[in-house]
Amino acid sequence: MQAPSPSTVRPLICRIRNFIGDVVLLIPALERLQHAGYELHLVGKPWANSLLEAYGWPITRYPKTFSERRETLKAVAAPLRLNDPTFNSRINAITFATSFSSALDMRTAGLKPFGYAVEGRSLLLKKTAPIVYGEHAIDSYWRLTSHFLDDATPPPASVTLRVSASADRLAAEALAGAGIRPGYVVLVPFAGGTFEKLDKKWPHFAALAAALASSGRDIVMAPGPDEMDAARAICPTAKLLPGLALGPYCAVLRDTALTISNDTGPGHMAASVGGKLLSVLGPTKVEQWGPRGPWVNVIQRYPEWPAVDRVAERALSLLRG
Repeated sequence: MQAPSPSTVRPLICRIRNFIGDVVLLIPALERLQHAGYELHLVGKPWANSLLEAYGWPITRYPKTFSERRETLKAVAAPLRLNDPTFNSRINAITFATSFSSALDMRTAGLKPFGYAVEGRSLLLKKTAPIVYGEHAIDSYWRLTSHFLDDATPPPASVTLRVSASADRLAAEALAGAGIRPGYVVLVPFAGGTFEKLDKKWPHFAALAAALASSGRDIVMAPGPDEMDAARAICPTAKLLPGLALGPYCAVLRDTALTISNDTGPGHMAASVGGKLLSVLGPTKVEQWGPRGPWVNVIQRYPEWPAVDRVAERALSLLRG
């Protein structure tokens, strides 16, 4: 596809997903919409501003209550209607979320939304696409845009996540401030939520941290506010980067010697910025949610979790290689 001329750019409101990994895996679909001539206006979680800073897409915080969400969508749409005379006569919103509420929000805000025909929401969507269950999230989000654009271009194999110059600078400052040397190893022992009600956090990160001590490398973690005590318990000697925004975190993950992660958002971030990743998985369906990238390695076992020795051996091998 050729880049659109300014006169063909059409504003499109996009409801993005609520989890970091999902938003990372959405990036090829969003780039595709932009390349097809759509001016994207995203609504989602506040952290998406830092994660997607390099793309320049305006992102509005999506509130929790129905009435607030509806009013937010109306506020986003109001100036777009003034600037685009075709806004009211075409599909003007797309929801990558598959919940009933995401369609209800858009329709009651006066939008003409597009999305997957699931959760009994077909009557709320102006136009729908049939969903294919079980395919990888990258492919699923891409498929939705394929139906929207009527374009059968195959999906990419992985995501290329861009990092802003500002995020690069903040990452360098954070690493220097914590006294972290080049060749550091990042551990991501935390994970939000579960997978099909099963715990997806590998329980042996403390033993792994002890096994990696022989490498002589700095062990780094970037815990959230409620993860500080757990991070210190896992590795008391680790160098912590608390409060690190997602954009700078991406730069840290790109430049590490190795990231070792659960099934969680920073694992997808590491894979998508071209960092070397060892993904330690349990119940996660790799074919649907596994990280994709040029330097991704996966160890999986369930209901018996991967053994510490096996993970440590692979990690040390990757560090040597």
